[in-house]
Amino acid sequence: MTIAYAERLRGWRFILFNIVLGLGHMIVLFGVGSYIALLPHVAGDLGGVLPSFGTWGQTYFIIALALAFPIARWLSGRFGDYRLFIVAFVVYAFASYLCAISQSLWVFVPARILLGFSGGITLFIGQSLLLKEYPEQLKLLGLGVWGLVTLMPFTISFPIGGVIADELGWRYLFYLNIPLALAIAAITGALLAGRGFEHSHTRFDGIGFVLLALILGSLQTILNMGNDFDWLDSPFLQSMLIVLIVAVPCFFIWEFDESHPAFNIRVFAHRNFTIGVICLTAGFFSIQGLLSVFIVQMQVLLGYSSFLAGMVYLPMILLAVPVAVLIHKLPKGLDARLLACLNLLGFAATFYWLGLFDDPGSFDQIFWPMLLLGFFVGSFFPPLTKLTLHGLSGNQQIRAAEEAGFLRIIAGGFGITLQGVVLFRRTPFHQLHLADHFGGRQFASIDVLQGFSSRLEASGLDKGMVNGKLLTLIKQHAAILALNDAFLLASYLFLGLAGLVWLAYPTYQRVHPTPMEEIVDMRAEEIVEEQS
Repeated sequence: MTIAYAERLRGWRFILFNIVLGLGHMIVLFGVGSYIALLPHVAGDLGGVLPSFGTWGQTYFIIALALAFPIARWLSGRFGDYRLFIVAFVVYAFASYLCAISQSLWVFVPARILLGFSGGITLFIGQSLLLKEYPEQLKLLGLGVWGLVTLMPFTISFPIGGVIADELGWRYLFYLNIPLALAIAAITGALLAGRGFEHSHTRFDGIGFVLLALILGSLQTILNMGNDFDWLDSPFLQSMLIVLIVAVPCFFIWEFDESHPAFNIRVFAHRNFTIGVICLTAGFFSIQGLLSVFIVQMQVLLGYSSFLAGMVYLPMILLAVPVAVLIHKLPKGLDARLLACLNLLGFAATFYWLGLFDDPGSFDQIFWPMLLLGFFVGSFFPPLTKLTLHGLSGNQQIRAAEEAGFLRIIAGGFGITLQGVVLFRRTPFHQLHLADHFGGRQFASIDVLQGFSSRLEASGLDKGMVNGKLLTLIKQHAAILALNDAFLLASYLFLGLAGLVWLAYPTYQRVHPTPMEEIVDMRAEEIVEEQS
């Protein structure tokens, strides 16, 4: 039998180990945020596809990142966590190379999927390694630092990705990953060589994992391709819908009685977990989706460079990092429902503010709400995580935390696509409304376009040129109004979530299980006993 960890790293080895783990966490998360800044460059270089096609590389990457979590748990028990960590980073370097040399979308997207899967394994194993090497008195500090690094996709990764795209070319984002990933694998191997691990012979729920992958993959494919292939008028998307309809009930039936499920649906019987997960996933759905769509539209719609579009997000870090540090210092007895409610109300107000944006040339209209948004991003996860896990303990709490993170990541991928759908659907509506309003078709006394175009023609401009320019302006402002609609809808969603949190049990008192929760817990214990 293999020996478990006998001694933790100390001294300079411990410091180097922290740097390597943090760097590994950063480059994976950096790939999440920076790719969005590169998206118009990638879409133009891979055969000149539409920007909506370019988002496939991001959404499938996120799905693969999440699907790596359940399989990483099983693989680490079979082969050892640090060995798996090293192999995953070697694969990450190889996938980065494939992304860098891709000349078409059909090579790039599978390479991004491989990149996301290997990156997801490193995120899962990295946190496990951190907890094993940190002494008890420093574990909370280590997790706090880990949480700060998690803010990278929403802050500095956007402008850094923009600099790489504008100055070096988007392919260098992936070329730079190769030596970093290989160095992390080599240093980790040198520091932890010879370490043992506790073998786990738990059976892997392969059927549940395949069903889960089919559900997420088919749903994401429908969302990715719906706008461009006319939704269910496409035979391919019809087949994806059939796969989804068949896989969903099979997955729930299979997982409920599975002793070691790939996804433990029984934990949803706990009220706090269900409410907390709804708030986490719906909130992250809006945050990730809106920030991703906004940075692309600033480049495509408003003419920002990738670097300038990324700089719009930089003010977020000014408040996000200090708030993320201070939130852990609040009294433990403070009700997480209150903190979560205030945070969600803050998001609602900030998104409403952003939803009033109406001046394409005004950086100030974006700077101040983005600064405030950083405050609420930094305080988003801790209270909701505390609320979600309240009343759970032991292995049940660990699995619940993993599954909450899994669902949050999935929601981010869906959010990128669905916020694009909102933009796609609302733009023609506003375009028609603006043309009717200013063209005199809505009010006969208002015909601004005709008068303005007549003046331009009188000054010597060609009529076709004038009409083309006016049409471009209408399209631009219609898209801005559609983007505003997406922010306003998110604002109303956060108002609803702020009320929902009060249906959870308060976190300052012990939870008394409901009859349904007791039945589910008893069933879980019976399955464990049968397995043993």
